[in-house]
Amino acid sequence: MVKARLAALLALALPVLAPADEGMWMPQQIPDLAPRLQQLGFDGDARQFADLTGQPMGAIVSLGGCSASFVSPDGLVATNHHCVIGTLQFNSTPERNLLEDGFVARARAEELWSGPGARVFVTVSVKEVTAEIAGGIDARVGDAERGKLLERRVKARTARCEKPGLRCTVASFFEGARWFEIGQLEIQDVRLVFAPPGNVGNFGGETDNWMWPRHSGDFALYRAYVGKDGAPRPHAKDNVPYRPRRWLKVSPKGASEGDLVFVAGYPGRTQRLKTLREVKEQMEWAYPGTVRRNKDLLAILERLSRESPETAIRVNPRVRGLANSMKNREGVLEGAARGGLLEKKARDEQALVAWLQAEPARQAELGAALPALDRLQAAKERTRERDLVFQSLTMNSSLLSAARAISRVAEERPKKDLERDPAYQQREWPRLRESLERLERTLDLGADRAQLRYALVEAAALPADQRIPPLDAAVGLTPGAPPDEAARRIDAFLDRLYAGTRLADRKTRLALLERASTKDLTGRKDRFLELFAALRPFERQLREEQYARDGARSRVGPLYARALVARAGGVLAPDANSTLRVTYGVVKGVSPRDGLYYLPQTTLAGVLAKHRAGDEEFDVPAPVREAIRAQRARGGGPFVDAKLGDVPVDFLSSVDTTGGNSGSAVLNSRGELVGLLFDGTWETIASDFLFDAESTRSIQVDSRYLLWFLGDVAKAPNLLQELGVPAQVGAR
Repeated sequence: MVKARLAALLALALPVLAPADEGMWMPQQIPDLAPRLQQLGFDGDARQFADLTGQPMGAIVSLGGCSASFVSPDGLVATNHHCVIGTLQFNSTPERNLLEDGFVARARAEELWSGPGARVFVTVSVKEVTAEIAGGIDARVGDAERGKLLERRVKARTARCEKPGLRCTVASFFEGARWFEIGQLEIQDVRLVFAPPGNVGNFGGETDNWMWPRHSGDFALYRAYVGKDGAPRPHAKDNVPYRPRRWLKVSPKGASEGDLVFVAGYPGRTQRLKTLREVKEQMEWAYPGTVRRNKDLLAILERLSRESPETAIRVNPRVRGLANSMKNREGVLEGAARGGLLEKKARDEQALVAWLQAEPARQAELGAALPALDRLQAAKERTRERDLVFQSLTMNSSLLSAARAISRVAEERPKKDLERDPAYQQREWPRLRESLERLERTLDLGADRAQLRYALVEAAALPADQRIPPLDAAVGLTPGAPPDEAARRIDAFLDRLYAGTRLADRKTRLALLERASTKDLTGRKDRFLELFAALRPFERQLREEQYARDGARSRVGPLYARALVARAGGVLAPDANSTLRVTYGVVKGVSPRDGLYYLPQTTLAGVLAKHRAGDEEFDVPAPVREAIRAQRARGGGPFVDAKLGDVPVDFLSSVDTTGGNSGSAVLNSRGELVGLLFDGTWETIASDFLFDAESTRSIQVDSRYLLWFLGDVAKAPNLLQELGVPAQVGAR
């Protein structure tokens, strides 16, 4: 009877009506939202969103961190400028800095390979596999063994799904209450077609990041290539453009105030279903720590960048990532304090507890979940400083990360594939190789050392009950040692470490990854390999602890989610988890605080108004200024908004989005591309934790700015023609 009631609660997870338009919905949930969409003026068939191979969903793709969409039958892909930074960096030199100058290919032969590791993923199937993954587990199985069993089941299901060219993921939804197998076509040859100059794509820099009004031309174009047989292949000269079954028409009319819009993409992570204790840790410990560390690391990298143009290019993606993450966390913290996030979360949780206790049967079935989750969180917090520092060692040092990849593949190679660690199964070996190849363009030894030093200083400061013993032994650290003494030991250790390695050499890295055994690595006497070998037993210990946490959470997380779903009457979207989602909203402004109102659109006039010569964030390139002045003198044109009397640049909408949605297609009711999503607003950045229906806004670049720029600035009639715009538009 209990299982039957729980199953009934779980079935409510696909809702019939969304309140306040909150939710990053699974595509198959959208048809159930048809009544609300009709209220907003949608007269199409909501079932189109549930068809992953139909229009428009068949055109929506992932770049493995950003979202994108096909916009031509020849595999042209539209995304954000900031999503192609890695490609620009990979192809840049001090003499030809594409990060600053941008790029346009006027013929297919000029398109630039994005480098190893670039991908376009096309979701082609979604299948529920909850019973296979979570069903039939003996309740007497211990937590760690339960965590390992779930991992084995996920690996087995993934292996059955995959075939050449198809990459599969088994993802959990609703805190593990539901599991879905997702199949994606994996296109491996990705080439850059167009990116505007940095002072267009990132106009306003960190000053304007997460702010409104915005005037960023945050757009770029890739092209996906495959073998002549149409199947995904590694990058090769004779590959041909991919021919997608579906692509989006780029609207020359863009989006205007009051329009209903949909956003389709791959949002990363939200935490709306997390407990108060989990959210409190983020607000009071994790996010403030991220801000502090990122600020410190940025200062280090910016100093090194000023000393060397080559270093500046190599560390650019890292700098951009650190800066964006830091400002995001700052905004969340400010927004959480201003909006009383923790107080609201506490009231919500108290109401949930009261609702559970109001019915004895409900309390008996679901009431133990929240206290159990709080106990798990408390246990995790006891070693959080140690765990974070250990993780940061490989995050901060590309060479230590390379040593880890080489060592772990050597360790796992003799095993059967289903017995390997998921991160080091054979399906991951090409990706690991590509990451080691890409180091040839991204590794700067001075920056690598400086970032690793920062992590070691943090390790030296760990309290006595949270030490990393093998690291202490390797470096010569002792709890409570004076900072000056610890610093001297760290610097001496780093001198030995970097002088005693050959992992900075590309051929050495790749040869070791592909062929070396654990015995071979021991015999090399490479200091980075030796350091990781010393750390490996401690890493195993942490993994065992994680298995136990995962297993314990898998018992109670689904119960907690079912309680949330049931209390909401079945009206609930799962937290974002980097899988394909759809959200909807209206183009409209907002009043973020008393006495201030944000208009929903910006224009070319605003770009000129913000121009400041010599300011690296607001110095509009001369060709762009000239084209804007010519446009304003001309007055009309195919991309001018009649109401605004100018070419629109960016716009606000009430869609519910988060990180990972960057580059997402913004669609009108006809399924046409009217923009590309690229940011949220500072005032509502905390919506990842608690959605604010009144003031949450996302920021999109208007399709008309992209088309105008291709014609009047980039002078790329070839691309306008491919996007269905008359060639003469780009001939001015």
